[in-house]
Amino acid sequence: MLRVTGVKVTINQDEEAFKKALLKKLGIQKSDLIEYRIYKESIDARKKEEIYLVYTVDVQVKDEETFIKNCKSKDVTVTPDMAYQYVLKGDQKLDKPPVVIGLGPAGLFAGLILAEMGYNPIILERGKDVEERAKDVAHFWSTGELVKDSNVQFGEGGAGTFSDGKLTTQIKDPRCRKVLEELIEAGAPRDILYSSKPHVGTDILQHVVKNIREKIIALGGKVLFQHKVTDFIVEGDRIKGVQVNGGDIIDTDTAVIAVGHSARDTFESIYEGGLELKQKPFSIGVRIEHPQRIINESQYGTFADHPRLGAADYKLVHHCKNQRSVYTFCMCPGGTVVASASEEGGVVTNGMSEHARDKENANSALLVGIGPEDFGSDHPLAGMYLQRELEQKAFKEGGSNYSAPAQLVGDFLKDQPSTTLGKVKPSYEPGVKLTDLRNCLPEYAVESFKEALVGLNKKLKNFAMEDAVMTGVETRSSSPIRIVRDKELESNIKGIYPCGEGAGYAGGIVSAAVDGIRVAEAIAAKYSSN
Repeated sequence: MLRVTGVKVTINQDEEAFKKALLKKLGIQKSDLIEYRIYKESIDARKKEEIYLVYTVDVQVKDEETFIKNCKSKDVTVTPDMAYQYVLKGDQKLDKPPVVIGLGPAGLFAGLILAEMGYNPIILERGKDVEERAKDVAHFWSTGELVKDSNVQFGEGGAGTFSDGKLTTQIKDPRCRKVLEELIEAGAPRDILYSSKPHVGTDILQHVVKNIREKIIALGGKVLFQHKVTDFIVEGDRIKGVQVNGGDIIDTDTAVIAVGHSARDTFESIYEGGLELKQKPFSIGVRIEHPQRIINESQYGTFADHPRLGAADYKLVHHCKNQRSVYTFCMCPGGTVVASASEEGGVVTNGMSEHARDKENANSALLVGIGPEDFGSDHPLAGMYLQRELEQKAFKEGGSNYSAPAQLVGDFLKDQPSTTLGKVKPSYEPGVKLTDLRNCLPEYAVESFKEALVGLNKKLKNFAMEDAVMTGVETRSSSPIRIVRDKELESNIKGIYPCGEGAGYAGGIVSAAVDGIRVAEAIAAKYSSN
């Protein structure tokens, strides 16, 4: 097949107009076109008076060899082979099944590849299965009663299960296609294969992760819920097993650590056990919430209600005079701000959308990057302890009942506490307490956000609208540590393979899943599966 880029039509043109544009790109007649399928679709909204849909298309034409020889267009190339290629297995004997710790995207896909290749992995998840987890999360949001190992951070599917289910990534890795295809097989919408900004939505994602888990089991793997790894059994410089729930030992020579960015007790345990860790930069901030209608109008102008566009999103960055950068992250069109605590006495915010993205508000993280120089200590876990400190301040500022501290943008810019809401109704549950966010954010963050709000308002109209709501705090955008690994993806303790977002090697659902696949491949390339 051939890949054709830059096929462009206006948003009001139909499929027949699209076919004409495709034929014009190829320079062929309709009778020469055998079939086509969309590889990538994106929106060009730079000119508000006319919005375009831009496509990359895979096509089959008559007498393809002759066409390729005669084609002079740079927009037409041969479609690459995108099928996933399993690695050749190694020859070292593996006496015991590999253990995968964590069932977020990294652990899920590490387990899937190992199961597909016949290694019969044992996957240990500290939380509950997705159905029971969803009940615990809903209970927390309605009552403020937290279940420590079953919440937005812990349980089947990881933190991404209660999010927008974004599948955008900056990595260019052929394994991304494998991830998307498996998600579709498990029930995700097919358009994630070609949308330039694919998402699943938390409502669908919950079913998808369950189906992938069931596939792993059908292939010979085991998935054990409410099995928290509390210690690692090490002899010399090699792992020999893991302790579960402070008691039972599971013997293994290979363990994949895919615990996510919030497993703080696990980080302390592996540090004490001798794994090499180092500090990693991350970001802190708040969730900012606007009416979705305002974002649609700012991005699409008179086309704001067009049925082919849906809820608009944005991605913004501002470089501050103090040398810090403020940026938006995990923007959730038509979504809600959600309570995401995993420790008692701390408030954590995140964003979530269902597939339809049809809620009243849009929200995004508004974050400022910080580094080891801000942590106040050279201890490898100092960034983690800073996160906890900020979350505890937010808990206290919100009333010590898991309500979140919130402030209107107009009041924040005027250095005054908020006392009444405006046009934007905050979506965070169990609820918000209007206050002054300066009481739970570092001074450098406040300074950065005040400058950035003004700057970002110039890039996106009404971003700094006075009634927009800022809800604090967001501290879990990425891991504050990195578990050091070598070129074979092993830690300093042989047989332990750190991966995913918690280990500091990914930054989203797809990149974490890809890293899980890479670690599974490293194990397979070393060991036979019998």
